[in-house]
Amino acid sequence: MTRRFRPQVLAPTGPPRFPDPRRADAEGLVAVGGALSPPWLLEAYRNGIFPWYELGVPPLWWSPDPRAVFTPDSLHVSRSLARTIRRGGFTLHFDTAFVEVMQACAEDREDGTWILPEMIDAYAALHRLGHAHSVEVRVDGALAAGLYGVQIGGFFAAESKFHRVTDLSKVALVAAVRSFFARGIALFDVQLPTEHLNSLGAVAVPRASYLELLARAVLREVDLRGISLDCGVGVAST
Repeated sequence: MTRRFRPQVLAPTGPPRFPDPRRADAEGLVAVGGALSPPWLLEAYRNGIFPWYELGVPPLWWSPDPRAVFTPDSLHVSRSLARTIRRGGFTLHFDTAFVEVMQACAEDREDGTWILPEMIDAYAALHRLGHAHSVEVRVDGALAAGLYGVQIGGFFAAESKFHRVTDLSKVALVAAVRSFFARGIALFDVQLPTEHLNSLGAVAVPRASYLELLARAVLREVDLRGISLDCGVGVAST
């Protein structure tokens, strides 16, 4: 596949700087190298870029086109999922087990995982700084599902989710989308369009439009601490 440019090689020292994501190659690769640390991660997300790579290679930084997002009105809750929510038997929690959620997201993936130990360490540091959050779904006190992501102002990027009980990762996503928008989040990013995300109401937007939305969202002042999670179908928790 012909590339429009060679992805830039980034030195891990010095202040984090990324090339214009609009110049990414046809697959969305922007740059190689740099460092997986909070300053680099925050600079990447502010510019519509995220890391995704495998063990044994340097960090790869991506900004694909199109991007997948949820809007306040696009979320689709099927009848079966609504029944699961109404049936209950679970509780929702926010930021009570961030590292455990990341570790669970990394487990038992047929196609391997990009959630490497070094990535867990880096995002855990973001979590301590208040820029990364998790949503947990518990059944009888045990972690049954969850998701995690990065927040900058009014922007939230959901990175990954997992479930140990059928449909409960969808419950975590529904709670996050509805509750975060209600709290002031303006852009809820889920990276790449997939059949699964499309079925839940994710919308594909051109990267150029996404970057415009992102530039405005990160300027908003949004505090998710202490948020009350609500699925919108009769289940609320913290």
